[in-house]
Amino acid sequence: MNLKRRQFLEVAVASTALTMTGIKGARAASDSSVIRIGIAAGGPRTSDPNLTTQGGDNWATEQIYEQLVRPADGTFATAPDQYLPTLATEWKMSPDAKSWTFKLREGVQFHKGYGEMTADDVVFSYKRAIAGGTNMAILSNIADVVADGPYSVTVSLKTADVNLLGTTIFSNNTSIVSKKAVDAIGAEKFQTDAVGTGPYELTRFDPQWGTAMKRHEAYWGDKAKTPNVECVYMADTTSRTLALLSGDVDMIEAVRAPGWVDSMLQRDPTLIIDMTSPGSFNTLHVNLNRKPFDNLKVRQALMYAIDRHAIADALKPMGGFTAGLQPDFFPAGFKTEDLPPELQYKPDPEKAKALLAEAGFPDGFDFDSNCSQREDYSSIMLIVQEQLRAVGMRMNLKIGDHTAYHADNKMDKNTLALHSSSYPPIPTQLYFQQLSVKSEVKSDSSGGLNYSHYGVAIPGIDDILDKALQSTDFNTYVDNCKKIELQVLRDLPLIGLASLSFTVARNARLDLGYKVQSGYARWRFHRAAKTA
Repeated sequence: MNLKRRQFLEVAVASTALTMTGIKGARAASDSSVIRIGIAAGGPRTSDPNLTTQGGDNWATEQIYEQLVRPADGTFATAPDQYLPTLATEWKMSPDAKSWTFKLREGVQFHKGYGEMTADDVVFSYKRAIAGGTNMAILSNIADVVADGPYSVTVSLKTADVNLLGTTIFSNNTSIVSKKAVDAIGAEKFQTDAVGTGPYELTRFDPQWGTAMKRHEAYWGDKAKTPNVECVYMADTTSRTLALLSGDVDMIEAVRAPGWVDSMLQRDPTLIIDMTSPGSFNTLHVNLNRKPFDNLKVRQALMYAIDRHAIADALKPMGGFTAGLQPDFFPAGFKTEDLPPELQYKPDPEKAKALLAEAGFPDGFDFDSNCSQREDYSSIMLIVQEQLRAVGMRMNLKIGDHTAYHADNKMDKNTLALHSSSYPPIPTQLYFQQLSVKSEVKSDSSGGLNYSHYGVAIPGIDDILDKALQSTDFNTYVDNCKKIELQVLRDLPLIGLASLSFTVARNARLDLGYKVQSGYARWRFHRAAKTA
């Protein structure tokens, strides 16, 4: 179709010479001592794992920090027994699932000479995250975190959580930081001067260039195979693509837009394309405080106007369809045919027009909305724009810088806000972050990711969410999550547009040391090495 071709042409590789201002003066990527990844954003915002809102920043935090537990590299942990000991060597849950005790690994050293990690650092890290960060809604279930000695910590919960390892323990926000470092450096400077326990330590944070790390020689586990890692920020699609093809970087965040994978493989068939499944959940927040989207009939018209199968098809091989918010192979996911007929929302432009007329807009209406220039965001929203225009919902799409887009969303400046996040098969994480009252966006940017004001503008799902978290058996937990899915489909504050495999293109000479199957959009490099 024309739109698909336009997107394809926008990301096609240019034949002109490459001017690599972003990595000028850096070591050549052919140097086996450095792994360089091209990040699809304008520049790093923070190296503090408790404050990251830009996905690209998590590539660095993944190398620098660690949590008490983690899944195996390249996968999700779909059950509690699949988590691996990391900074904790063992753990125990109480029968009511409201108290978890972790025995800490002894001898773990922080970067930059800040000494051994102890229970005091774990308690400090958790209380710091609870007091303020990007995941406060999930962490609000923690009643207390106490040290039971230098190498033992107990996490007490307000309500049961049988999935605590996934919902809370393996979270960017609960990465363990050095209390001594934060006190010495200061909280503000710590945002760009990270100190963790991970296999790499930060050596450079440049808002105009990116981040550089070197191997943590005092690491408690197997030392990283490659001495250095550089995350070079390259928002420009053509520059990032050419950087990979010319060998200036070893891997890049892919352009998640129609035709890109085929185009790249035509130019270099030796490239390796890594994809996670399901990858990102692309959700569309409908701001319930912006007229006329406070009207349910308008939101229903929006849903009937959007053809989610067409969006997924346009993004193949990376795109996937979601009938609700969760993929159908996740615990709370639905297949379309398993939903009540009135909640299946099969595309129907005529029904959308009729609903708009009932809502008082027989001729449709115009409205403004913001969008990131990053290809996965802009591709999806350009398709949505065309689909809405066909029924009279004329969206003036303002496309701008990716970092600024997220900052504006955090200040409640959008009408239809597309958000892309990767989640494990623990559905309450998405509900907490994007639907709970505690995560409501605030105009001063102090709130969370609930850009729709769900639960405040209209009744939400917080009561059901509490019941899900109080469950001490998995079946009850899943049943309550399914109730949330159905209620969201009735109220439509948030629309699951499509899943989109997080995709990286890398040079064949770079061996990650493991196979990427699923997991978050951040991978560790400690096992990666270049071949000749």
